[in-house]
Amino acid sequence: MRGTLRRDEEAVSPVIATVLLLAITVMLSSMVFVLMQGALTTVEKSPPQATVSVRSLDNGFHVVRITSLDQSIDPARLQYDLLPANLTESFPIRGQVSDADVYGVIGSNFSFHDRDAGYSVTQGDYFVIDSQTIGADDGTWRFRLVEETAGVLLIDVTLPAMR
Repeated sequence: MRGTLRRDEEAVSPVIATVLLLAITVMLSSMVFVLMQGALTTVEKSPPQATVSVRSLDNGFHVVRITSLDQSIDPARLQYDLLPANLTESFPIRGQVSDADVYGVIGSNFSFHDRDAGYSVTQGDYFVIDSQTIGADDGTWRFRLVEETAGVLLIDVTLPAMR
């Protein structure tokens, strides 16, 4: 008895093959979209965050040192404020950190010292305030630092009273 072998040349029907090709195409395009979705959306930079330490010196100065800062900031984007407790008697002292009479100046009433001289505000930089001369040595004045682009209040501390 001799058996006949039957050969089936068709592996999958054309309808099933078309459905499979469409499914693979949809899955691949979905994966590409998911991978590229992060690149297509704009990611906003988080606002900077800082911590400071404040020290009063025996010679009538206050030193406000930036102890931590999560990103470097351009000094032209920072505004400082020295605010007295009673705004009716004294006006606030206000300016930009990048001002020529503030940035790196020694001997002024308010100065900023860039520790690494990189023209950026980073951790370790500090402000020196001649509190005795401007009358901010009674422990009621506040020092504020505002990042103007994002409108973020970075620093808000009370200057301690002089001993």
